[in-house]
Amino acid sequence: MFWVRVDNRLIHGQVVEAWVPYMGVRSIIVGNDDLAQDELQQEIMSLAIPRAVESAFLSIDALAGDARLASPGRESTLLLFSTCLDVRRAFEKGLDISILNVGNLHYSTGKRQISPSVSLGPDDESCLRFLHENGVELDFRCVPNDPVTVRFA
Repeated sequence: MFWVRVDNRLIHGQVVEAWVPYMGVRSIIVGNDDLAQDELQQEIMSLAIPRAVESAFLSIDALAGDARLASPGRESTLLLFSTCLDVRRAFEKGLDISILNVGNLHYSTGKRQISPSVSLGPDDESCLRFLHENGVELDFRCVPNDPVTVRFA
């Protein structure tokens, strides 16, 4: 199963303890421009990833052309983004996304909370609306056994 998730925390307990076993993940790819250039942060995040799971940290520009994300090579892959805008950039560069799991987007000034774990600002809403209108199904939940808490229309 190929799963795309936006979560501003990127790699953390819910991802490692819930999504990795649920999906049988063999590869985690993080799409983030800053992290792709920061080897120390990559090493720190990698400490949380089980040894049997491969990891990669790529810039948004590098994602669409990466062979690991071409079907069928992307089966058992979890692709993580920290922002909706990064997801949109990757999608516009040709990354095929059928479902986007919106797991956690922290609250800050100017955002409205739409679920216990998701707060959206105008840019987030515009981005998610764009993805939805272009055929991407939006799945709002923190962990696999949670019910989908928001319907985006």
